[in-house]
Amino acid sequence: MGDPKERLVKTASDTELQRRWDLVRAMMRERKLDYLVMQTSEEFLGGTIRWFSDWTARHQFPMTVIFPVDEDMTVINCGVEPPNNQVFPPPWFARGIKNNWGDVYFPTMSYTSTYDAKLAAKAMKGRKNPTVAWVEPTFIPMTFADYLRANMPGAGFVDATEWVDEIRVPKSAEEIELIRGTAAIQDACVEHLKKAIKPGMHDYEVYAEAHCFMSKHGSSRGLVLINSGPLGTFVPFDAYHMQGRVIQEGDQVSLLNETNGPGGLYTELLRIFVVHAEPTQALKDAFAAAVEAQELVAKAMIPGAACKDLFQLFKDFIVSRGYAPPLRSFAHGQGYPLVERPNLRPDETWSLKANMNIAVHPYAAKPGDVWSMCCDNFLVGDPNGAERLHKCPKQIFVV
Repeated sequence: MGDPKERLVKTASDTELQRRWDLVRAMMRERKLDYLVMQTSEEFLGGTIRWFSDWTARHQFPMTVIFPVDEDMTVINCGVEPPNNQVFPPPWFARGIKNNWGDVYFPTMSYTSTYDAKLAAKAMKGRKNPTVAWVEPTFIPMTFADYLRANMPGAGFVDATEWVDEIRVPKSAEEIELIRGTAAIQDACVEHLKKAIKPGMHDYEVYAEAHCFMSKHGSSRGLVLINSGPLGTFVPFDAYHMQGRVIQEGDQVSLLNETNGPGGLYTELLRIFVVHAEPTQALKDAFAAAVEAQELVAKAMIPGAACKDLFQLFKDFIVSRGYAPPLRSFAHGQGYPLVERPNLRPDETWSLKANMNIAVHPYAAKPGDVWSMCCDNFLVGDPNGAERLHKCPKQIFVV
């Protein structure tokens, strides 16, 4: 049969995992926390599970991690009836995991709604009156949380999300290397799409080309958002349900590639393609404004810069050029989650720190008239401005 580890795609090293665990346990001891409890069912935004265990939930099957301050983890998955050995993760890949438990439960079967919570309570019965800290409780079902509160007498519950975020958002050297790899594959995907996009294709066929290319180069998850429309109209990227249009000559094609790379860390890249035609002057001007806005913000993205101030910098610039003010985030952190802190928004309390991986996607839009965006990832750290990780030329591609 050979070494089963030959089956593995790119994973975090033992040294990297130990670095994470040591930092978190030091924080737990400082704050007198006995257990961290986290659960998610997808890896788009649920990457914290992978950060701790190098294993991930997928396809809405919930996965729970119990992380004690002084011993290895318990993981709980939708699997086979206890006490049978669980299938995922396999024992030879269960690093830092003491208990690999599971049961037959599904969110669509209400009578199984507390099966995983019962196992979680069992994993934490060894301490009297423990302090239990939720990590990202927005992902945790109320049935799970209510069961633990009702069946762990004497336990105290707090939210440790902010404390964990402060540890995991600045990236290690190993993580940065993987992030650079994701950006490089997305750059190569643009070169592939320049040859693939043709009149007569449906938008969803271009979506498939992008996903296929990324998957062949080690991506395991992500989104591709695409839209097409005649030049001179409003053509923002759109979701899969709206990707049934047939691309015509003279179209603008807007494509946002939000996929991860080998190792599971995200970057994202948007470029605009024009099919068998020259871009209109309005589109050229809007794209140039988006590029200028990105470069203006990137230069200001230095350690200590307040996120709310960077948002205002972009807003003031884009409005001064005659475009609509931003209605949502235009830049945010990325790691194992597609979107993580910090968010460059007025309500973000953080300032930037070195080694944060930030997707910066300013847009220039006049509703009903023109839409353009430039999206690349940047690494914070240089006092003269953030480093652009993507190498794809900042231009509109005529295909």
